[in-house]
Order: sequence, then C-alpha cells, then structure tokens
Amino acid sequence: MKHSLALLAGLLLPFSLSAQDRLAPGVDGANVSLKLEVERAIAKGVDYLKTQQDKEKGSWSDPANPAFTALAISSILGDPNLDLSKGLPAEAEKGYEFILSNIKPDGGIYSKGLATYNTALSIMALVQSGNREHLPVIAKARRLLVNQQQDYDKKGTVDNLFDGGIGYGGTYAHSDLSNTHLALEALYYSKKLLADTEFDETKEFDLDWGAAIEFVSATQNSEASVKRLGDWAGLREEDKGGFVYFPGDTKSEEIELKTDGGAKTALRSYGSMSYAGLLSFIYADLDREDPRIASVMDWLSKNFTLEENPGMEAQGLYYYYHTMSKALAITDTKALVTPDGKKIDWKKDLALKLMSDQQQDGSWMNEGSNRWMEDNSVLVTAYSLLALEHLYRQL
Repeated sequence: MKHSLALLAGLLLPFSLSAQDRLAPGVDGANVSLKLEVERAIAKGVDYLKTQQDKEKGSWSDPANPAFTALAISSILGDPNLDLSKGLPAEAEKGYEFILSNIKPDGGIYSKGLATYNTALSIMALVQSGNREHLPVIAKARRLLVNQQQDYDKKGTVDNLFDGGIGYGGTYAHSDLSNTHLALEALYYSKKLLADTEFDETKEFDLDWGAAIEFVSATQNSEASVKRLGDWAGLREEDKGGFVYFPGDTKSEEIELKTDGGAKTALRSYGSMSYAGLLSFIYADLDREDPRIASVMDWLSKNFTLEENPGMEAQGLYYYYHTMSKALAITDTKALVTPDGKKIDWKKDLALKLMSDQQQDGSWMNEGSNRWMEDNSVLVTAYSLLALEHLYRQL
C-alpha cells in the first residue's frame, strides 16, 4: 500500500458548491514567495513538535489523550518537504506504537475517556500511515464510532434532537457537533481506505448517515431547527445559516429577543462550529445543491474574520483556523465574497496570520484563552500546522 499522503490528498477532492454568489473566480494562487514562506513555517513547527515527544512512550503531551499524539503525527506527515521514499520519520513510527498501545477491547483507541474524540483522530493518523497492518485496527475503531451514534428510543427513528449525532462517550454522552464532525471525518476517509479490502464491512455495519444529517441540521440556525426547540427559542437574522455546538445549547451566548409572541432566546452562531457543520454535510455526502450548504456559506462569508472565532472571541481560535482551512480547501473555495462585494483571499490572509503568530521556537499558543485546551502548545501547534498544510496544497 502506498503511503497515505498521496492517498489522503487523493481523497480530498474539490467539492463544488452551487453558492456561486459567495465564490469569486480566479484568485491567483501561484504566489511562489508565499508558498516558500509557508514551507519554512511548517518545517519550523514540525521541528518543534519533534522536540516535544516523550521519547520513551512515543506520546505527545498528555498520554491520557492519544488524540494529541495523533494530531502531532498527522502534522509531521503533512510536511510538504517530507520524503516518504525514505520511510516514515522515526517520531511518527514511535507515535504509532503509542497509539496502538491504547486499543481497547471495544475497538476504540483511548485511555480512560473521550472515546470518540481520541478514536476519531487516531483513525485519521492511522489512515495516513500507509501501513496495511493498520487496516484491521481502523476497521474495528470504525465500529466504536458507529456504535457511538445516538438513538435515544432505540427505534431507528430521529425523534430526539440528539438522535443521529455523536458525543464524547461515557459521562459526556449527548451528541455535539464537534465530536460528530470528527467522527464523520474519520468514518468518511476510513470507508474509502477500506473499500475493496477484506476489512470493508460497511455493507453490513455502517453509520446511519441520514440520521447524522438530521442531527447536523438541528445544530444549524434556521427557522426549522428553532421551531423544533420550542416556544422559548427565537432566531436572529444575523445567525441564520450558522451553527451552534448542540441543539438548544444554552451554554453558548444567548440573546434575548422581543417578538410579537413575547420574549424569546436566540442562540448565537459561531465560526468554528459553522465550519464543522459545513464539513459534516460534506462528509455525509449531502447534495451540493442543498440550501443548507448555501446558507452556511452565506453566513461564513458575512462573518469572515481572523481576529477572533466569530461569536466566541479568542475561545477555540486555532480550532477555528483548522476547521476553516479544511472546509474551504475541501470545497475548493477560491475566495469568499462579503456582502459589499469584497473578495477575500482567505488562503493568503490565513497563511500570513498563522505565520505572524508563530513563536520563535516554532510553536503556537492561544494567548487569549485556555478554553478547549488551547493553552497546550502541542495541540495548538498541530492545529496551526495542519491549517498551513491545507493552505499549502491549495496555493
């Protein structure tokens, strides 16, 4: 089997969107100077990550979360200067040993918790290995993710707001969009990898993709999703098309609305989850002509910024950059167009922003917030490298 960078790049095919009013033709991507700068930033970041590995265990950062090791491996293997004809880097090989040491009897890859998060990201790293011996591991890990899909009444119907989605697992059982998008990503790519092999069991056992789309739709701010929440919920025009963390997420910012029917509460859309929602629709093979995709592209165009995670300020900022780069790369978005007609060269702008934020030692850190573990330099550096690597392939 060929090493997976070629494989994975082949799977990341452009996804043509119909929302042409939000796409601009022909932004010049042949900026050789910028591409060379990105290469250097990636190389420096990869060198930093290599110094952070526990040489004995093979793990990065918190060994209780194999996901950190998986993200580090994916970042290292995404380096455009990596010569895979010489085999995998020693750090990646050692990291794979650590990941495999966390396989559980249920097929998941985790330590003590966060089964979905750790398993999904570990699958993505294993998909990149190009090692045939990893195929049965990936197949069993897929089973764990499929089994995490929620169906509260066990009747095979989507009659609960959380049905069809996937949560962290364990004590964090209910579905959320972040875990759902990571699980859908791992299931999407691993399904393609396992196709036509003896480990392909998707005909007998696979996710209910239709139910997954229903859950993702319930996290998108729209007239239909708000109506399902009940009389307490309202919808602001500026939130239409964007996404929240989970249906009825009252932990995110709430805005009181005065309506003819009395006071209601609106849930504010935010950036990172809106890109995660777009990715989820893509992984679930939602028809590209579907208005839900046009709606989120419209919201993303209106709310584009690199100064914050829209709706969350500095919280989850580098997760936002990561999901942005994945979503706009996989959709082959050349540029975003603001309501006043301004074309945004998101690739150039994001590349310059990430490079300006890189520390002298090659790392990145979210200086503005420690929420969602973004005070962890390994995690934030991996997010930044993966974002730059997506950008590099688009330049």
